Amino acid sequence: MKKRAIIIVTLLTASLAAGGIAYLTHARPFERADAAVVPAPPPAVPIVAAVVAQRDVPIYLSGVGTVIAYNTDVVRAQIQGQIVSINFTEGQTVHAGDLLAQIDPRPYQALIDQYVGNFERDQAQLINAQANLTRYTTLGEKGWATPQLLETQKAQVGQLVAAIKADQALIDAAKVQLSFTRLTSPIDGVVGIRQIDVGNIISPSTANGLVVVTQLDPISLIFTLPETALPQIQAQQQNTKAPLAVLAYNQDSATLLDQGVLGLVNNEILQTTGSIQLKANFSNKSRRLWPGQLVNARLLVDTRRNGLTVPAAVAQQGPNGPYAYVVKPDRTVEVRPIKVAQISEGQALIDSGLQANEQVVVDGQYKLQPGAHVTILHGKAAEEAAAQDALQAPIP
Repeated sequence: MKKRAIIIVTLLTASLAAGGIAYLTHARPFERADAAVVPAPPPAVPIVAAVVAQRDVPIYLSGVGTVIAYNTDVVRAQIQGQIVSINFTEGQTVHAGDLLAQIDPRPYQALIDQYVGNFERDQAQLINAQANLTRYTTLGEKGWATPQLLETQKAQVGQLVAAIKADQALIDAAKVQLSFTRLTSPIDGVVGIRQIDVGNIISPSTANGLVVVTQLDPISLIFTLPETALPQIQAQQQNTKAPLAVLAYNQDSATLLDQGVLGLVNNEILQTTGSIQLKANFSNKSRRLWPGQLVNARLLVDTRRNGLTVPAAVAQQGPNGPYAYVVKPDRTVEVRPIKVAQISEGQALIDSGLQANEQVVVDGQYKLQPGAHVTILHGKAAEEAAAQDALQAPIP
C-alpha cells in the first residue's frame, strides 16, 4: 500500500508539471502578443479653414420695403373727342411734352375760326365808330353836333372795345381747348398698358384715362425698421451731415440692386407694428428697381473700426447660442462660444469669442468633435470638400 501511494503521488506531480509547462508555452505568449497591440489613433478630419480678419466693418440696420415710383400720372383727357391717333408704344420711354395721342381737333379749330371772325368784325366796327367819334367831336366844337350825339358815339366805341376784349378772351379759351386735343406726357417716364384705342371717344370722365406714365429714375423705396432703431438713426444723422446711405438688395439678399440715400424718417411711429417708416431715394439709372417690387433695405448707421470678421459659414448655431470651431496650433479643434453682431455679404462680424489671426473651420464642422485632429485643405481640394460637405451635411 505504501508503494502504491508513492506511485500515485509521483504521477500527480508529473501531470501538474506538464500542465504548467503547457500553460507557460501557450497561454503566456498570447497574453504578451495582446499586450503588444496598441489601438491606432483616428484619422485626421479634412476641413477648410479661414483666418479671423480684422478690418473696418460697416454696420447696417436691415428692413423690408416696397419700391414706389417717384411720380405716377394717369394721362386723362380734359375735353371730349374722338381719338384719331395713338403716338406711343406700350413700355416706351417718353419725355415730358411728348405726344401720346391726338383727339380730333376740327371742332375746336372751327370754334377758333368763328371767334376770330367775330373779333375781326367787331374790330372793323370799332374803327368806324372811332372815325365817327372824331368827326362828331369836330362838329361839336363848332356847335354843329349835340352833346347827346357825342356821348352816344363814345358809348358805342366803348361797347365795341369791350366786345373785342371778349372776342379775344373767347379766342384764347378756344386755343386752350384746341391744345387739349394733344394728349402729352406730363413727366419723363415709361408708359404702361394702353387703355383706349383709336376711334373711341375719350372724355374727362373716362375711368382709366389713356395710359399711366411712371417715372422710374429717380425712384423711391419705403421700408420699415423697429422703433428701437430710431435713436441710433437720429444720432447718426446728427453726427453725419451727409445723408445716410441705403442699399437695396433682392429678396434673398444676394444681389445688390442699387445704392441710394435716406430721404425721410416718417413723423410718426406705427403703433400697430411698433415700427418706423423710412423713405430712401435712388437714381436707378440701371432700372433694376421697379415700382411695387419687394426688396431688402440696409441702412448704414455706423462703421466698426478694426472689427473681427469671418465667413458666415463659420458661425454655427447650437442649443446655447452660436459657436465656432477653432483650430489650435496642435491641429486639434475646440468649440468656442461666439457672439455675432451681424451677417452681411457673406461675412459675420464677431463681437466676442474669437481673436484676430486665429484659424476657424469654414467647412466640415458636422464631422468634428471637440479635440478632433484635423487636416486643413487648400485650393482645389478645399473647393471639392466644400461642395461635398454641402451635399452630405445633415439637414437642420
